[in-house]
Amino acid sequence: MNLIAILATIAYGLLSGFGGIWGYIKSQSKPSLISGCLSGILLLIAAAMQIRGFVLGLLFSKIIILLLVAVFAIRLTKTGKFMPSGIMLIAGVIALSCLFV
Repeated sequence: MNLIAILATIAYGLLSGFGGIWGYIKSQSKPSLISGCLSGILLLIAAAMQIRGFVLGLLFSKIIILLLVAVFAIRLTKTGKFMPSGIMLIAGVIALSCLFV
């Protein structure tokens, strides 16, 4: 059990979930709410799997965070707006790097 990977997965999962809620509150974006909460829940499930000792939990975390990093990199490139894509991109890269420690 890698405590750093578990904490990174939980932190990014919470950030994703709260980010989706914040996006909905700020701009009434249902896609932000759905995608943020869904990815947050999936990451929290992956963290729970890691805590229980399932090796697939770590792989699941890596895949989800890698996909989110790709999505936010594309959004940042398209919009040029640092908020929220840039923050989520940086946090995702940090979280992903913690999963490989």
